[in-house]
Amino acid sequence: MRLLVTGGAGFIGSAVVRLAIARGHEVMNLDALTYAACLANVASVAEDPRYSFVQADIRDRAALDAAFAAHRPDAVMHLAAESHVDRSIDGPRDFVDTNIAGTFNMLEAARGYWAQAGRPEGFRFHHVSTDEVYGTLPHDPGALFTEDTAYDPRSPYSASKAASDHLVRAWHHTYGLPVVVSNCSNNYGPYHFPEKLIPVIILNALAGKPLPIYGDGSNIRDWLYVEDHADALLLVAARGAPGRSYNIGGENERSNLQLVETLCGILDDMRPRPNGQSYAAQITFVPDRPGHDARYAIDPGRIRRELGWRPSVTVEDGLRRTVRWYLENEDWWRPLQSRQGVGVRLGAGMTP
Repeated sequence: MRLLVTGGAGFIGSAVVRLAIARGHEVMNLDALTYAACLANVASVAEDPRYSFVQADIRDRAALDAAFAAHRPDAVMHLAAESHVDRSIDGPRDFVDTNIAGTFNMLEAARGYWAQAGRPEGFRFHHVSTDEVYGTLPHDPGALFTEDTAYDPRSPYSASKAASDHLVRAWHHTYGLPVVVSNCSNNYGPYHFPEKLIPVIILNALAGKPLPIYGDGSNIRDWLYVEDHADALLLVAARGAPGRSYNIGGENERSNLQLVETLCGILDDMRPRPNGQSYAAQITFVPDRPGHDARYAIDPGRIRRELGWRPSVTVEDGLRRTVRWYLENEDWWRPLQSRQGVGVRLGAGMTP
């Protein structure tokens, strides 16, 4: 396939780009290179003749039209988004502008290109979203998000993603644009920008800093290894039914406290502290995030039944791979720690 990937210099997007190139696809990576993007994420494929990069913002319609005309994709994989909940609490406008207005621009650019190409049946607009649009779940193992769960977003981030999901489905029903939507659980793995929980814990531990956990650490997330997610996304783009949505989960639920304690144990094994103490001694409980959802958990039954996909990496194995990657790639993460907002508590205050 000829793929147009938006946000391909970000965490999940770059995993998609690397895997797509490895599988022989042609990829145009369109990214605005905002604070969380890093071209080092795709350095391993940058010289491949099937790869091209365009620096453009999805809020710029003219740039999008030019990208479609130049690349003539068989499928769009739309991952470009503002994604950090804490930043959305402090600055929701960027999330509205990028996630909602930017997705509108992408849909209109794709619709124009698709119409000019004769409305090919094989074309797909794959919108990549989050399980956070569904809101929160009780601490009941039987309660899971399905594709039919009603939307109930609780943060500016999840509200902006919910709005973009609705736009994508509306363009399918109104204009016939062949879309697929996927909603994933929490991703982790190599190249994870160092403002999210897992890299924060790893890098703070190595620096001897407190390991911050919101509230009492009981909030539960379903953890999905990013390379498993990239595999699922390429499958959905290639074989997903138009108008269909697919929940992609890791089937690996852990509370935040359990997750951090596991990371501490892995670090104790791979990089023991000189004083012999466990990194768990650095755990510090901090005031909770406003509106912090109690639990996310995905039922991935549809993608398993219809497309034959399920995750291949357990959370224990994935966390060990992730810790090892950060230990071996300080030259990647060290420069990113100087970027705006990294290493600073965000989302604690709500004063406009």
